[in-house]
Amino acid sequence: MELPSRKLLYIAVEFSGPREENGNDERTKTLGEDSMRKLIAALLVSAVFAPPVQAQEKERARLEECGTVLQEILDIPDNIPQELLDMAECVIVVPSVKKLAIGIGGSYGRGAITCRTGQEFGGGWSAPAMFALEAANIGIQLGGQATDFVLLVMNNKGANSVLGSKVKLGVDASAVAGPKGRTAAAQTDIVMKAEILSYSRSRGAFAGISLEGGTLRSDGRANRNLYGRGLSARSIVREGGVATPEAGRKLIDLLNRKSPRNLSGNLHCSLSGFTPSL
Repeated sequence: MELPSRKLLYIAVEFSGPREENGNDERTKTLGEDSMRKLIAALLVSAVFAPPVQAQEKERARLEECGTVLQEILDIPDNIPQELLDMAECVIVVPSVKKLAIGIGGSYGRGAITCRTGQEFGGGWSAPAMFALEAANIGIQLGGQATDFVLLVMNNKGANSVLGSKVKLGVDASAVAGPKGRTAAAQTDIVMKAEILSYSRSRGAFAGISLEGGTLRSDGRANRNLYGRGLSARSIVREGGVATPEAGRKLIDLLNRKSPRNLSGNLHCSLSGFTPSL
C-alpha cells in the first residue's frame, strides 16, 4: 500500500478546520499530520491482518466440508467397505474437485488428511492437515461436474510417501480404484498390494476411481492459514504438533466412531483366508 504524500497530508489539515495564526499554525499542522499518520497506520494494520483472518475462515469451511462429505459417503448403503476403512492408516478427503477451464482434462482440489496416531498407526485419528490433489488426466473423467474424492492410505509405506513430499500416484505410491460394498473380499490381491485406494462421488453416484498420474502434496499455505504458523503435514498428523481445530471435529469424531482401531493385522489374515489365533 502506497502512503499518501506530504501534500495530501497538508490537504487533510486544510479540511480539519480553521488554523490559528503564528506559532499555533505549525502546531495545528503537526497535529493534523499526526492524525493522518495514525489513520494510515490503522489502515495498514487492517490490510496486513484482515487477509489471514479471511483465509483462515476459508480453510475452516473447507475442513468442515471434508467432514460433511465423508459422513454423506459413509451413509451410502453401498459405500467404502468397513473392513477397508478399518485397515486404513490415513484418510484423505478432497471435496468438490472441478475440472479446470484451462488445459485439457486438468483438475485441482484441496482437502485434508488425517492418520491414526501412534508409532504403528494403532491409535485414534490425528488432527487434520490440509492437502492438495492435482491431476492432468482425471478431469477427463470428471466432465464438468464437481466431484468428491476419498482416498484410503493402506500401509506404512503409503503413509510415509504421502507425508514425505509431493507424491505422484502410480509412480511414488501405488494407487488403484477402491472396491465398494461387499466386493472387497473378491478383490483380495488388489487390496493387499495397493498403497492407496481411491473413491469418487459425483451427482450422487459413488464408485472407485483410478487417480493414477495425479499428485498429492501437503498444502503448506492452507496449513499456515488454518493453524497460524508454518507446519508440515507430518508434524501435524504424526508428531502431534497441534490439537484438532473445532472445524475439524466433525471429520475426526466421525472416524473415531466409525473406525476407532486399526484392524489391519487381523484383516490382512482374514482376507488371505486365515483366521488369526486369539
